[in-house]
Amino acid sequence: MNRVVHPIEQESFRRLRARLDTSHFPPLTRAVVERVIHSAADLEYAADLVTDEGDLVKAHAALHAGAPVVVDVEMVAAGITRRETVCRLKDAEAGPGLTRSAHAIRLAYEEVGPGALWVIGCAPTALEELLTLDASPALVIGLPVGFVGAAESKEALRASGLPAVSNVSEKGGSAVAAAALNALLYHPLSHSEETS
Repeated sequence: MNRVVHPIEQESFRRLRARLDTSHFPPLTRAVVERVIHSAADLEYAADLVTDEGDLVKAHAALHAGAPVVVDVEMVAAGITRRETVCRLKDAEAGPGLTRSAHAIRLAYEEVGPGALWVIGCAPTALEELLTLDASPALVIGLPVGFVGAAESKEALRASGLPAVSNVSEKGGSAVAAAALNALLYHPLSHSEETS
């Protein structure tokens, strides 16, 4: 089913491209960068985001083949409009040395196993916990926000070598994390992906 793009969204992307040349980015990187910028009205994300086109191509294929999508909070889930997600925060409990967000990640991993796409836009401790698991993710969208642990958790994600979308600064959040996933959902399959 093709997605119908609202005229306001079309105009927003036209204005974004009038203010920022994104034509040098590879296709999926460009889609992620533009959708994240669109969600936050923040052009600085063009230089702040860290992506790898090869990782995005593989993640795009996994997503469209039905890989599970796990989110850290319901706000991220609410922003992902075309796919069911797994969020176990309601079932999680904090304990000694374990935040509720981290416990939710453990519970989600027990449910989905390896190969999922993980979308973390709120809690740095959720991202830190994911990095301790042998999750073999298709992709980690690690864009938690905050002054405590956010930049550090994203740096650890990049150092892990896992396929990822992250950013260098402390900014992030549920809307931008959902936007990065939506960019992959909305981007059409190429002919080679459809036939492979």
